[in-house]
Amino acid sequence: MNGKFIVLEGLEGAGKTSSVIQIVKVLNQHGIYDILMTHEPGGTPLAETLRQLIKDEKSNESITNHAEVLLLYAARVQLVEQVIKPALARGTWIIGDRHDLSSQAYQGGGRGVDAHFLKMLRTTILGTFHPNLTFYLDIPPAVGLKRIYTHSKLDRIELESIEFFERVRARYQELAVENKRIITIDASRSLKVVNNEIRSILTLWLHTKEGCSMS
Repeated sequence: MNGKFIVLEGLEGAGKTSSVIQIVKVLNQHGIYDILMTHEPGGTPLAETLRQLIKDEKSNESITNHAEVLLLYAARVQLVEQVIKPALARGTWIIGDRHDLSSQAYQGGGRGVDAHFLKMLRTTILGTFHPNLTFYLDIPPAVGLKRIYTHSKLDRIELESIEFFERVRARYQELAVENKRIITIDASRSLKVVNNEIRSILTLWLHTKEGCSMS
């Protein structure tokens, strides 16, 4: 019995943390307790080191767009090969805070990195590996960023312009339409409404062939 890989995607302030809690509750209600949470970039010692390089602003050297992409994929493949795949093979269910879709949206949409290059990189690094289900929490950047401005310190990604996040959101929306495994949730609504929708969708999915824990 293999586990399943469920991913949460979205802009800063979309409410991914709250959504993780709801997903865990639904899985528990269906008798699934062997659950592992992951986040990207990060999740292994090397990946966490790369996370710091990506997130922290270095005044003496700017990270180029392509260097950023390569660092992200280096961190991602470490997490996938050393943590996620072995856990899934043991029957563990994974809830991921971000995965490959983030790179397609942030680096592809936000940074303007060539989509064909990103597709080639994804295919080369990850092959046919993909999440079983992705929830994309869609929110206008102005709303999401307002939620995170209460943080004591913002990282170099969170400090990007509103125009950057508008491009990221637009790319997220395009990709969500193209992939049937991606479910779009309007995260600008109240937390209660969003949580209820996630619970309903996940409950239905768990009773499909794709979501059945015994498949």
